[in-house]
Amino acid sequence: MDSRDWMRDGVRALGGGLLAVPLAVLNFPLFALFVAGLVLTPVLGIGLLLLPLVTLLIRMRADVSRRLAAGRGVTIVRPYRPRPERVVFGSLRYYHWVITDPATWRDVAWLLPGAAAGLVLGVLTLALPAYGLEGILLVPLWVWLGTGEYGYGAIWPIESLGDGFLSLPQGVLILLIGLAAAPYPRRAEALFHRLFLAPTRAAELRLRVSRLTVTRADTVDAQAAELRRIERDLHDGAQARLVSLGMTIGLAEEIVDADPATARKLLAEARETSSAALVELRHLVRGIHPPVLAERGLEGAVRALAMALPMPVTVTTEVPGRLDTPVESAAYFAVAEAMANAVRHSAARNGAVELWHTGETLVMRVSDDGRGGADPSAGTGLQGIERRLAAFDGTMSLSSPPGGPTVVTMELPCALSSPKTSPSSGTA
Repeated sequence: MDSRDWMRDGVRALGGGLLAVPLAVLNFPLFALFVAGLVLTPVLGIGLLLLPLVTLLIRMRADVSRRLAAGRGVTIVRPYRPRPERVVFGSLRYYHWVITDPATWRDVAWLLPGAAAGLVLGVLTLALPAYGLEGILLVPLWVWLGTGEYGYGAIWPIESLGDGFLSLPQGVLILLIGLAAAPYPRRAEALFHRLFLAPTRAAELRLRVSRLTVTRADTVDAQAAELRRIERDLHDGAQARLVSLGMTIGLAEEIVDADPATARKLLAEARETSSAALVELRHLVRGIHPPVLAERGLEGAVRALAMALPMPVTVTTEVPGRLDTPVESAAYFAVAEAMANAVRHSAARNGAVELWHTGETLVMRVSDDGRGGADPSAGTGLQGIERRLAAFDGTMSLSSPPGGPTVVTMELPCALSSPKTSPSSGTA
């Protein structure tokens, strides 16, 4: 990490620290309103409206902490049960759905400890940089205005203008130390929030079953759409050429004795038609499973893909084996889509692809130094990657702040099926 990176990270951490304090204070009224909703439930049914509304606000507040934690590299999955169909807000069934969700009570249990952690760690994040900034900006100004001895005293007391300006170097040093240290309390707060806001093991199993149910339906729909595409491409392309080829050969057979020259021309056309049909069939097969993927594996296919891009892409791999064919294909197309997005939308000058296997999971990271600001909800590319990975119980996370860099991290649970036979790293 160069100086610009750690300073940028420190400034972002300071922004998180500034945000952490008011967010922590917000937890107290939310807790009080939730308790009021419980107490008022038997009173004219007021709680039937108040408590679900407060729960919704608490979940929004918790989601803010989850997003901030993701910015610190700590992933916190939303643990809430899906809302049942035809359940209306304010009804008894809606109230029952909210009150019986274990995640609701974990959120409430988090409010007060989370507020304390946010206040303490937020102040710790800001204290040292603020002290350094005070020495840089405020002390010389106050000495210049003739306020007398201020007593900044990080190293010595300030009694004159000269002492005030001597505080500048130590203020700069303290500010830089504070910027370097700021990310650590932010990450500590994210880890603390994860203790409460992440799903329990039972909730994870329920979420996984629910997600697999949805992704199974998506996969079936995607397979049906892919079959229709293949059928359409065959019907409009290769099949039409093969029908034309048969008709041309049949006509040549009829006139070969009477007009050999014309028959030879027809046979030449048939040869060209057969070549064109073969090319279309190859393109169709390449869209289903690229030959380079079958021949060289995921590493070789990704390197070949990177070499074809209009920007330099560094490819680093540590995958000591081959993957099962369906998983390998999903991983290849996910990486290909992420790299294509970088080329089309990021205006990046350089990119990088990292692949490694942890023993149980294939991790793929595609990054670029472009303008950032990628949004999965703004297009179909990243959503397609998520759906493709979800079919294999995989996940995708995105970090793309305005100004970049953009980092797409994809994970696929899988085992290796055969030993690797190609090099492990290099630059494409």
